[in-house]
Amino acid sequence: MTTTIEERAIAEHRIPENRSPTHPGEMLREEFLKPLGMSQRELADRMGVHYPRVNELVNGKRGVTPETAVMLATVLGTSPELWLNLQQTRDLYETLNDPASSQKLKQVRPLALDG
Repeated sequence: MTTTIEERAIAEHRIPENRSPTHPGEMLREEFLKPLGMSQRELADRMGVHYPRVNELVNGKRGVTPETAVMLATVLGTSPELWLNLQQTRDLYETLNDPASSQKLKQVRPLALDG
């Protein structure tokens, strides 16, 4: 059975317990740009955005927005959900493992439902 790049990316993207999930930019670089022989500049041109936007994403300095997800999906033949799910998983992991967020979350009072 042949798997697509997107299926491999999804399968490889599970929340690891001992490290932060892969940044979408790293996935973009390793699973798409390198195998396709595509430069960041070419991707930026195809997306109709400035090069720094793609470069910051690839280097983990920028996250994937819904707009970026749609552009990546269009250029690379994936789904926007792939890119948004990668970003959301990364964001959730970082929130759950951030000491400041942990302190805030300790103050949250769950709603007690009387049944």
